[in-house]
Amino acid sequence: MKVVIVMPAYYAEKTVKKTFEAIPKGSYDEIILVDDCSQDKTCKVAKSLGISVVRHEKNKGYGGNQKTCYREALKRGADIIVLLHPDFQYDPTLVPEMTKPIKEGKADVVYGSRMLKKGWAKRGGMPWWKRMGNRMLTTYFNVFLGTHVTDAATGYIAYSRKVLETISFEKNSDGFTFDEEAILQIAACKFKMAEIPIPSRYEKESSSISFIKSAKYGMSLFYKVLRYILHQMHLWHYPLLKRKTSQHR
Repeated sequence: MKVVIVMPAYYAEKTVKKTFEAIPKGSYDEIILVDDCSQDKTCKVAKSLGISVVRHEKNKGYGGNQKTCYREALKRGADIIVLLHPDFQYDPTLVPEMTKPIKEGKADVVYGSRMLKKGWAKRGGMPWWKRMGNRMLTTYFNVFLGTHVTDAATGYIAYSRKVLETISFEKNSDGFTFDEEAILQIAACKFKMAEIPIPSRYEKESSSISFIKSAKYGMSLFYKVLRYILHQMHLWHYPLLKRKTSQHR
């Protein structure tokens, strides 16, 4: 199975090298970095490492970046696509563990959870308000979506090809709610989810959003889950949940 790692990058010149060097050799077939119009040396550093680089001429946002990542990975024949941020916030050494459940047919999507092992998120420097918000959001998702995840806000995710060929990820937000909208789509399609425990890292170079933006992001997701519920009850059509025409190989 062809494993492609995708890196949605924005001003990652200081961290992309150590992220790349920490990925176990032999655990992937290709790495694609999509630079979201950074004005630093992210592209130059990535190219020097042998990483395939795609650059946006205009900033498209976190979700917009991921859309390009997945289109490129699918176009290049990926069977498993691993989302790995190049800011070193998520542990690159765990790529083999992220892909294992998909290779074994035990899952269609795998989430790296910072909350699966008690105390790991706090030890890794995750602010208390982010831990609290994460737990509230995750509980809300589990209750109303019927999922059993422990970290609905993680950005370390491995998708099987059939997931990205089925869900309408192009309809998702270009902002920070992209990953959670994908969870709504995956739950609606009844794909098998799995989690592995991962440590969290909140370093100076790691990307993060402010308390105010986090609050707005959380509130928008509560509304999207409500729309999911109404869609499942056939009371309100939610285009986000419409399946794409299957292109499975």
